[in-house]
Amino acid sequence: MKDILAVDGGKPFMTRNVAEWPVYGDEERKKLNEVLESGHWGCLAGSKVNEFEKVFAEFQEASYGICVPNGTVALEMALKALDIGIGDEVITTPYTFIATVSAIINSGARPVFVDIDPKSYLMDLDLLELAITEKTKAIMPVHLGGRPVNMETLGLFATKHSLRIIEDACQAWGSEWNGRRVGALGDLGAFSFQSSKNITAGEGGIVVTNDEDLADVCWSLHNVGRVRGGMWYQHERIAWNFRMTEWQGAILLAQLERYSAAFELREKNSANLRRLMASEIKGLVPLEPNSGISANSNHLFIMKYNSEYFGGRSRDLFVESLRAEGVESASSGYVPLHQNLAIKKALAKFIGESETISLPVAEQAGQETVWLGQTEFLGDDAYIEMLIGAIRKIQKA
Repeated sequence: MKDILAVDGGKPFMTRNVAEWPVYGDEERKKLNEVLESGHWGCLAGSKVNEFEKVFAEFQEASYGICVPNGTVALEMALKALDIGIGDEVITTPYTFIATVSAIINSGARPVFVDIDPKSYLMDLDLLELAITEKTKAIMPVHLGGRPVNMETLGLFATKHSLRIIEDACQAWGSEWNGRRVGALGDLGAFSFQSSKNITAGEGGIVVTNDEDLADVCWSLHNVGRVRGGMWYQHERIAWNFRMTEWQGAILLAQLERYSAAFELREKNSANLRRLMASEIKGLVPLEPNSGISANSNHLFIMKYNSEYFGGRSRDLFVESLRAEGVESASSGYVPLHQNLAIKKALAKFIGESETISLPVAEQAGQETVWLGQTEFLGDDAYIEMLIGAIRKIQKA
């Protein structure tokens, strides 16, 4: 019975779950109670959001941070701050969460996809020249799963073509490219604190930058067009109420305090898994390491699945089997966004119903990818060995 796959009615291989998620404790309770008893539950009167903006910006080596309700809003606000809208084009990747592209579309601009690098699944910077037009105004790279895009090369390209850079760093807290933390390496950067994220308040986001003028614009945009130091009813631009609550700020302050230790644990366990897979598992290969990535949040552990080593069984059946064995975060990952129904409908307004977009590397990634989520890397060595055992059981079957 122990060799029968759980998906076929056997006993799951994983005998225990990884650490409960989200992780919380007395510090979260303490800070939430401080908000409760202060009576200042909104950030305009309270102190928690303001404090978190400062400490998180410092953590990401940025000069300024502006908190917002979620990462999608952070991307939309960054686009608005750079005056990107109708008639403009923004180059980005098709292999990302829909919010990256929906933010561009909601701004009125057209997303222009470049294919991904087959070794990294990140935007293929060698293809950028082919995507440039007279309407191109910005590039939105995505630091997928915590693996940064080559920001030095991208920065040189953007300078050459007078383009702005908005980093989608929603999965990349603490990630570094050549020793520099991402987010403010371009003009603006967006982070998310949604429930699955490595730092979470259930929802939440932040925009970071090193540009004081852009920081002031973002502050105004998130605060109904007010200006710093202005009067209460002094509204100088059409904007939103994108303010974060003090409850979220309190949670995030506590989450950030415990993040460095969790970051190191994820790094240790992901390296251990990579080592074990190289020696014990064929047909399931992690994305190649890159020497320029000096720190990785390890929000996602991304692998390429080769069915030849799994009896010809499909990737989706493998993922279903892995989840049944108790690896709950296992996933087949993104459907490339140029194949997403909502995005296809939106793009038709720009390029017409009959025109098709071919991005073969992203399409291949959509068919061969297996993900593990960050929670799998908050356990101990024995848990990682058990995870390898679950994969080995499926491969044997």
